[in-house]
Amino acid sequence: MPLTIRPATTADLPAITEIYNEAGVGTTASYDLAPVTVAERAAVLQHKQRRGHPTLVALIDGETIGFASYGTFRDKAGYNYTVEHSVYVKSGHRAAGVGRMLMTALIDYAKGHGVHVMIGVLDASNETSINFHERMGFVEVARMPEVGRKFGRWLDIVMMQLTFDGPDVR
Repeated sequence: MPLTIRPATTADLPAITEIYNEAGVGTTASYDLAPVTVAERAAVLQHKQRRGHPTLVALIDGETIGFASYGTFRDKAGYNYTVEHSVYVKSGHRAAGVGRMLMTALIDYAKGHGVHVMIGVLDASNETSINFHERMGFVEVARMPEVGRKFGRWLDIVMMQLTFDGPDVR
């Protein structure tokens, strides 16, 4: 069965939580230090939905195997056209094009909803993610040393940016 991408629903929350805890909390892909609950992920989903920000899921044979979303970059009106994104893929499905398909769908959504800049904040040691973002058209715009701490060590981040044409605002 082919891969399907669609907006996330509350029925996807257990799988999203499992993927996030494995791929985000269990690695330096996110700097969360403790596993999150389904209720916490539900609050994130509801917050994004209220703000008009997407959460997309990738499914194969009805199983949620990845998700992508974006949200507010900074909570100031001057940043209304800039978003920060996340993409997580379940172990066993990485490097198979799922992340690329999710990111492409997320970028298409952003372009159609007035986004001008999409930011990715990545662990600087994650060359796979940096290379992935470069292939998607992102460029490195900043490196910040020792701004995070996880697994008993200081971590550096790389900020990567994708700029779209428009929106035409005055």
